[in-house]
Amino acid sequence: MRCTPNTSPARCRVGCVRKGDKVAVRRTSGRQRLNLHAALNLETFHCPLIEAERIDAASTIALLEKLEAANPDKRRIHVILDNARYHHARLVRQWLERPDCRISLVFLPAYAPHLNAIERLWGVLHREVTHNRFHASFGHFVEAIFDFFRRRLPREWKTWRDTVIDNFRIISHKEFRVLE
Repeated sequence: MRCTPNTSPARCRVGCVRKGDKVAVRRTSGRQRLNLHAALNLETFHCPLIEAERIDAASTIALLEKLEAANPDKRRIHVILDNARYHHARLVRQWLERPDCRISLVFLPAYAPHLNAIERLWGVLHREVTHNRFHASFGHFVEAIFDFFRRRLPREWKTWRDTVIDNFRIISHKEFRVLE
């Protein structure tokens, strides 16, 4: 996700801004941008993320390495992702060809962001942190984003869970035998 600290006006849930109303919104200046690459574990709701200079094949590999390191007990780690060009890059394919690689990529159909849990989590992030919020500086903006992931997401996950994963159900490994 690429995120800029400019305030994004959005309609309020309580209806304080009606469609068509003109709204004055304070904005920060500058072109600073926060680039985050993240994944969401649908079983534990853990959300590892990396901050990157650019979102590209190198940041994809860094995130996949982080996923492998965070799951040393897993024989196979299935990562569901969209068809962004950098997910299909030669560097990523070469990294996946390692003999000890435990990552398996599962690509979603084109134009199906509703099936991508991380996209839904980005939506919650924007609703809670960027929409109708003013951050006086880029530092305050970054602090608010990381506060969302470090403090608010673990604490308030049950509130947002259905919004993020209502298209997904976890099958208990205790009740089924997984065939590979």
